[in-house]
Amino acid sequence: MAVGISNAFVQLFDAEVKQAYQASRALAGLTRERANVEGNQVKFPKIGKGTATVRVPQTDVTPLNVTYSQVTATMSDYIAAEYSDIFSQQKVNFDERRELVQVVGAAIGRRMDQLTIDALTASGTSLTVATSIGGAGTNMNIEKLIEAKKLLDAGNVPMEGRCMLIHANTLAGLLGETQVTSADFASVKALVQGDIDTFMGFKFVTLGDRDEGGLPLPSTRTCFAFHRDAVGVGIGMNQKSEINYVPEKTSFLVSSMFSAGAVAIDAEGIVAISCTE
Repeated sequence: MAVGISNAFVQLFDAEVKQAYQASRALAGLTRERANVEGNQVKFPKIGKGTATVRVPQTDVTPLNVTYSQVTATMSDYIAAEYSDIFSQQKVNFDERRELVQVVGAAIGRRMDQLTIDALTASGTSLTVATSIGGAGTNMNIEKLIEAKKLLDAGNVPMEGRCMLIHANTLAGLLGETQVTSADFASVKALVQGDIDTFMGFKFVTLGDRDEGGLPLPSTRTCFAFHRDAVGVGIGMNQKSEINYVPEKTSFLVSSMFSAGAVAIDAEGIVAISCTE
């Protein structure tokens, strides 16, 4: 076994990458997910509304005539791979393996998050909060949170499952708001720890700059308030890893891959918030 790697080691590495990927993915569980998708597309149904009518005795019932539609997410294939000479037959330096696990796992996690961000950006939602809310050219502030909440409330979007996706720079602006950091309005945790977990019914998720694109920044930063069921993520092939020896490189090629797609299901559950950083 000059260049072989035991199945036990491959399984160990795959499990470690999976764990690192799950830990680094920020938007896991915050969207409508469908796993084990067969084919290159997954369809998410969207059901319209209906209005109850007065029941008149001995007459035919009036159907709701609810409209049914569906949106389609197309699977895309992704891979995070790196050549490595850290393996020597069945022995490997633990610290180097751990570093490679973190690099590969984080790359997969960020890419999976980006699928959701791209779906939010492409939703074309008509629910928007201008950067002028709360002042001319403002960063994230309490007024924008109130406006986003109002837009979702007006559309009867359920309170449970709401998420606020913001950038680290917009979080800095929000931490300057007295209503957010004062114990008179909210938990003092925001000021002590410098982060916000939940506020005004939203679960906050903060992202930094990302090579995959991150939150859009053409001129102003676009953040999103959305409901879990407003975005769908389909997973065709869940994350898995391979380790193969490449003689020409005299190295092992460590690869981790997945196939997935995301799409906005209901634009009425998505609010785009413009912030001037």
